[in-house]
Amino acid sequence: MNYVNRSCAIWFVAIASFYVTSCSTVSRHAFSEPTVNWQTKTGQLMYRTPNTTLIGDVLVRFSKSGDFELRVSKGPGVTLLSLRQDAMFAEVKGAFAHGGWSGPVAQVPQQLRGWLGLRDKLIHQLATGQDRRTVRYVAGNETFLFRF
Repeated sequence: MNYVNRSCAIWFVAIASFYVTSCSTVSRHAFSEPTVNWQTKTGQLMYRTPNTTLIGDVLVRFSKSGDFELRVSKGPGVTLLSLRQDAMFAEVKGAFAHGGWSGPVAQVPQQLRGWLGLRDKLIHQLATGQDRRTVRYVAGNETFLFRF
């Protein structure tokens, strides 16, 4: 009987450890830190789904090499979503991030795919040198409308 309890305990610890480490949102990836060469835009974001509408302040920063950072906040000190992304890796944090996530871009959870699609759209639109005051991006049932 003791052998059965020990086997169950070992399996329980092994499975629990797997789930705890698999759900980790601590990034081990070294993102580039913003420098004076990065472009910075500030403005507002209206995010809309069939069930949610959010309007918040937004800060977007990106480098010529494709490093990207986005922060959505609701007033001073209340960050709803923080996104850091490069060509291969991303990290999403905050109350609006569905629990947070970090990992390879190719493995992003479905509920965060729209957010990770913003990097390419915003860098393309904002880095063209044209005066882009409004950028609209639609991904599935999510609509992102930026006003800079």
